[in-house]
Amino acid sequence: MNLPSAGSNRIVLAVVASTFFVGFGGGVIFPILPNLGEVLGISAFMVGLILSANRFTRLVANAPAGILVDRIGTRKPFIAGLAIEGVATFMYVVAMLSSIPEFWFMVARILWGVGSALVFATAYTITADVSEADSRGTSMGIVRAGITFGFPAGLVLGGIVSDVWSNTAAFALAAAFAGLASVIASLIVPETHVEGEQDSVKPWDLETSVPALTIGLVNFGLYFAYIGVLFSTLVLLLGERSISIFGLDAQGSSGMLMAVTVLSGAVFTLGGGALSDSVGARVPVMIAFLTTSCLGFVVLAFGSRFEVLVLACVLIGAGQGGVGGPLTALLADLTAEERVGRAMGTNNVLGDVGGGLGPLVSLPLVDALGFEFIYAASAIVPMLAGVVLVVGIYAHTGRVSPTISESIN
Repeated sequence: MNLPSAGSNRIVLAVVASTFFVGFGGGVIFPILPNLGEVLGISAFMVGLILSANRFTRLVANAPAGILVDRIGTRKPFIAGLAIEGVATFMYVVAMLSSIPEFWFMVARILWGVGSALVFATAYTITADVSEADSRGTSMGIVRAGITFGFPAGLVLGGIVSDVWSNTAAFALAAAFAGLASVIASLIVPETHVEGEQDSVKPWDLETSVPALTIGLVNFGLYFAYIGVLFSTLVLLLGERSISIFGLDAQGSSGMLMAVTVLSGAVFTLGGGALSDSVGARVPVMIAFLTTSCLGFVVLAFGSRFEVLVLACVLIGAGQGGVGGPLTALLADLTAEERVGRAMGTNNVLGDVGGGLGPLVSLPLVDALGFEFIYAASAIVPMLAGVVLVVGIYAHTGRVSPTISESIN
């Protein structure tokens, strides 16, 4: 869709604002539920399952969401996804007041998975539609930063508001912001996408091109180590090592540290996308940031002081964030316009496999083998992702590091 620069910027900023506010609901639960589980009588395995439920839901929702975008456009699915996420966030409040909280938490996370599948597929497709190749990395970085910034705001909200007031108050405030996100989107975001000729919408109808699978596998590794392992175990690590921030308990302290991680990621998401535009190539920038993530997990594995853990979280966030903008920009570069929605959905599927497996694997392994083992193992994941990236891009383009002009179909 060809729009004046001012119009494109307005749309991108509206997407950023909407995804930022709705993102509170994604982060608010992480500092609360791992510790709250025992109080509510929820087992550690069930807590891990609840935290992962949204990602497992997206395994069957991401592909239909992407295909739906290619069929009917972006506006309606984007607004619907934001509204569903708002309802899901309110379900956390219902869970706190229920005699069967695990049921309502599970319902909330499943609904969140459906809503976020629609939001992620549409947000990146809208950005691909209204951006040019030489600025796409920057635009993708801005949108990914908006999505990312909402998550740490939710982490801080969940950790501090639950510590100062109550868990229910934290969930209610997040739900109110999610409602605001839907209002912003409905007022500002127009239709941007070219309709395709898809005949069906099936969970298994994925984009199986080499670029989509390559970039999706990199996304798998990032989400496995970052969301799946780090975010589901950090509150337990602080309790185990008796580390407190500003006198807060493990929930509040972990919320602050996770916020540091994600804020670092958001800053470097902007920088990584812009840097890939400036350099004129995506792959070298991604390799550098994957290495940074690896170093962060090495530091985290053996850190026992507050300052060391902050450094580890900054490095992990920088690595994850710096890859994000160039990653989605490269996928858009290498994909035909009428299949971008499907490709973004496939990318999200593989990311969610990683994010969903992370808590299920890491929580039991922490009990059995300790934090040092699971974080050291996680440090290997970004390096493996880098190998997959180089091999896949070379197989498709015949070059280890194609320039942006060489990547455009």
